[in-house]
Amino acid sequence: MAETLGPALPHELQEKARDVLEKACEADMPITAAESCTGGLLSALLTDIPGCSHIFERSFIVYSDEAKCDLLGLDRQMVTDCGAVSREVAIAMARGALSHARARVALSITGYAGPPGKDDEGEEGLVHFACCSKGGAMNHKECHFGPQGRQGVRIAALDTALDLIAEQIDA
Repeated sequence: MAETLGPALPHELQEKARDVLEKACEADMPITAAESCTGGLLSALLTDIPGCSHIFERSFIVYSDEAKCDLLGLDRQMVTDCGAVSREVAIAMARGALSHARARVALSITGYAGPPGKDDEGEEGLVHFACCSKGGAMNHKECHFGPQGRQGVRIAALDTALDLIAEQIDA
C-alpha cells in the first residue's frame, strides 16, 4: 500500500485511492488537485500508490488566499467577497487547476480543518469541494464534518475527494 502515509491513514482510504487511480488510468484521465485545508495530503496519497501514481499530473497547495490567486488565477476580489472557504472559491480553484495543468480531471478542497482563525467566523469542519473535467460538468459539494480535529476533518475530506474524482471519471 501507500509507503509514506500508510501508518497515518485508514487502510480503506488507501484502497479507495488505488481504485480511483486505476479507474483514471483505464480512462486515460490524468488528475490534478488544488488543496488548501488538506495541505497536500490528497496529492501525497495519490502519489504514494505504486504502479498508477503516474496518472496524477500535478498539484497546487494553495493554503493562503495569495497562493490561490497567484497560482490558480483566482480574482482577489472574489476571494475577499465570498471568503476563501466558499462554493465560489472551490469552483474557481478547480477551474484554475484544470487550466494550469495538463490533466483532464481537477479536484479542489478548501475548508476549515481546525478552528477558524481569530479574524474568521468560519465553521470548524466546513469543507467545500469542486471537481470538473475538460468538457464536463462542474460538481460542487459542501460538507459539515464538525469539530473532530484537524486530522479527522482532513481524513474525511480525502474520502470525499476520492469519491468526487471517481464520479467525475465515470461521468
